[in-house]
Amino acid sequence: MENGNQLAGQVESLLFVAGDDGLTAKQLAELTGTDKEAVERAIAQISEASRPEGRGLRVVELAGTFRLATKQEHADAVRRLLENPTTQALTQASLEVLAIIAYRQPITRVEVEEIRGVKSERPIQTLVSRGLVKEAGRAEGTGRAILYGTTDTFLDHFGLASLKDLPPLNDAGDEAADEEMDLFMSNFTEAFDEEGTDE
Repeated sequence: MENGNQLAGQVESLLFVAGDDGLTAKQLAELTGTDKEAVERAIAQISEASRPEGRGLRVVELAGTFRLATKQEHADAVRRLLENPTTQALTQASLEVLAIIAYRQPITRVEVEEIRGVKSERPIQTLVSRGLVKEAGRAEGTGRAILYGTTDTFLDHFGLASLKDLPPLNDAGDEAADEEMDLFMSNFTEAFDEEGTDE
């Protein structure tokens, strides 16, 4: 039973990290080094454990993909949070994306993801909902991807008269993308992290 509890814990952690993307039973089996049957038992165990009143999450299955979701009875509280995004501090991921957009605008989501090395759709959505980032046109070429840039609210929030007042970046030369990202963050967060998370 202890092994079952351990697997259930692993599955629950993986579903939490996967977020809205969710994971299939096959993916969960590969990630945990087990088989689909064991994963399905673990999911059933998580579902059973989440039944009691007072628990906030449940496992849902949509088109063969499992994900964690909030319970319907907590919808009002969740809605209040989502309708008032200013009550949420910016996450490290959002700060990273904001730094990249601030220094590289106008920039597409794909270009942001190339610099970060991870998906960035959710942080961008958060920044747009906070009014710190906006659509700034469309890129040339196939698909006409959305370009993103910072807003006047961004300038006000960080006490900048214009983008020229952003802390200067040191010359990165031909450093690799991950070193470039470190450079963005070392400059950006030193100047703005405190303001960005002090709401």
